[in-house]
Amino acid sequence: MNTDKTGGFTGEGGGGGLLSGLGVQGAQESVTGTFNTVRSEDLEGKVALVTGGGNGIGAGVARRLAGGGARLVLADIDDVAGGKLADELGATYVHCDVSRLEDSEAAVATAVERYGRLDLAFLNAGIASGFGLGEDFDVRRYRLAMGVNLDGVVFGMHAAIPALRAAGGGTIVATASMAGIVGIPSDPVYAANKHAVVGLVRSLAEDLRPHGIKVQGLCPSFADTAILGEGKAVLEQFGFPILDVSSVVDTFVQLLDSDGTGECWFVVPGRESQPFAFRRAPGPRA
Repeated sequence: MNTDKTGGFTGEGGGGGLLSGLGVQGAQESVTGTFNTVRSEDLEGKVALVTGGGNGIGAGVARRLAGGGARLVLADIDDVAGGKLADELGATYVHCDVSRLEDSEAAVATAVERYGRLDLAFLNAGIASGFGLGEDFDVRRYRLAMGVNLDGVVFGMHAAIPALRAAGGGTIVATASMAGIVGIPSDPVYAANKHAVVGLVRSLAEDLRPHGIKVQGLCPSFADTAILGEGKAVLEQFGFPILDVSSVVDTFVQLLDSDGTGECWFVVPGRESQPFAFRRAPGPRA
């Protein structure tokens, strides 16, 4: 392993993936390449899995994909909403607790068995945490939040990657949050698992590129979904703008059509969505 005088690494052997995060890539840590990805103008016949697909952002994206001719597997624990939307879109619904690896594997298997392949995995299921690390800390709720928001993405990627490789490549999109980019004092556990999702997206990009797989992160601000709960009234009281789900869906389409990978696209009211420009980390100097 060698270092240059600016602190960037020129790795040897298998260390390049680790070392690239310490100064080799550009500010956004976005890489480009040849991918067999899903683009918005070419959805006809593509097969997509959407977790958390029965409501909110997942449902909005599902409708947009179905409108373009994609074949869908909607995965959720809300069997009523998920089943109803699947019937509306001519999709397949599966009950899926994303915190269980076997459920994610079964959802991917359903896509392959029903439609013959998998081209897109939108790992969107998530819940709020709503507690801190003081007297209000609840280990059961902590495990639940980490299980859905982080394990659900890890398990979903682990299950989807072999199917995407078998299809010659594809796209993974994980819903993180602006809470994955900035600190959230009111919900530190939620910020922690969303930061982990952002780190996962940024770290996997170069590893999956040789297999024709693009991985992107979707990072909305507060969106008008059930996850806001009672917080919606608080935001409205203080005049904080809340995103319409359609704005998040529009950004989802943009990141599909991006030539980059490992990007984390922010969605903030009043701003044009684009990949967040992470600063380049300092590397050691020889």
